Order: sequence, then C-alpha cells, then structure tokens
Amino acid sequence: MAIALGTENKRHVYLVAALFAVVTLIAAWELRNAFGNSSGPAPVAAARIVAAQRKAASSQRPGLAGLEPKLQIGTLVRSEQVAYATSGRNIFSGESAPVLIEAPVAPARPAPTVAVAPLPERPKPPVIDLKYLGYVQGNDKIYNALVIRGDDSFLARTGEVIFHYYKVGPIQPASVQVTDLRFNNTQTIALSEK
Repeated sequence: MAIALGTENKRHVYLVAALFAVVTLIAAWELRNAFGNSSGPAPVAAARIVAAQRKAASSQRPGLAGLEPKLQIGTLVRSEQVAYATSGRNIFSGESAPVLIEAPVAPARPAPTVAVAPLPERPKPPVIDLKYLGYVQGNDKIYNALVIRGDDSFLARTGEVIFHYYKVGPIQPASVQVTDLRFNNTQTIALSEK
C-alpha cells in the first residue's frame, strides 16, 4: 500500500509552487532592504534631512537656543586661583599640636539609681491532705497502703498514682511516702488513727 503525497491534482501542485516562488521573492526583497543597499548616498541624504529639520525646529523656538551648555574658561581660571588655607590644626598631620579638651563639669546623663527589690519567697507547696490508716500484706509479701482523702478510700501499692496526682512511694508499717505530682513535693505521712 502506497502513501498518497497529494500530487494527483496537478492544479493544486502548480498553485503551491507559484505561492512558494512569491514568498521566496518577498523574503529576498526584505533581506536586501534589511542589510542595506549597495548605494551609499541615501544615508547621507537622510542625515542632511534630519539636520535641516533640527535647524528649522530651533529657529521656530528661539527661547531654547540658549539652553545648551557652554564652557566658560574665565570662571574655571578664577576657581583655580583660590587658595585654601586655614589657621587651625592640620588634621592630616601627626606632628601638629593636640587639641585641648576641657574636662566635663558633670556627666551628660546622671546614672540612674535602681532599687533592687528582693526576690519573692517561693511559695511552699500545700500539705498533702491524705491519711494513712494502715497496710495490708498480701501473699506476695508486698505492702498495700490504705489511704483516705475525705470520704474516699483507696488501697494502693508502691508506684501507683491515686486521686489523679498523688504517687505512692515506699510503704512502711508506721508511715507511707507520698509525692504530690503537681508541685513535685514529697512528704511522709505517719500512721493515723481515724
């Protein structure tokens, strides 16, 4: 099976060839104009036309003709003859006499006196409001403490947290050690009688 190239209709082939020739001629003409003609007098003539237009414009506006800058030699010569001299110390020389600076009568800003307030005492942690009623020893020889707070009672082992923020420490028959986790305060609670 052959691929059709579209050259079956001869009329269309001739039209495409003619169109290609026209486009080629236009491109050649544009390139010739873009890179310049071989004739030299045309740019010179254009420069003369622009100069004539400027001259005509300046003659129409006589007030702008004097605004062009001009070098004034006399002013330059006078400025060169000015002698710069001082009657004081030469700041660029290390051999000149030092300037005497008077001692200040009083400081420019008096030093503020700051009263240092004593640091407030650190608040003492509150007393742990638990009562230790006794202990129970289980089959595993571990003590369990019976602790009461208000109307609530709790049987706790060492390391347990009771009433949400009290951690039970070592349990002895006569006392129990309890840490308040809110204040990191450890207290020993002695055995109490109801």
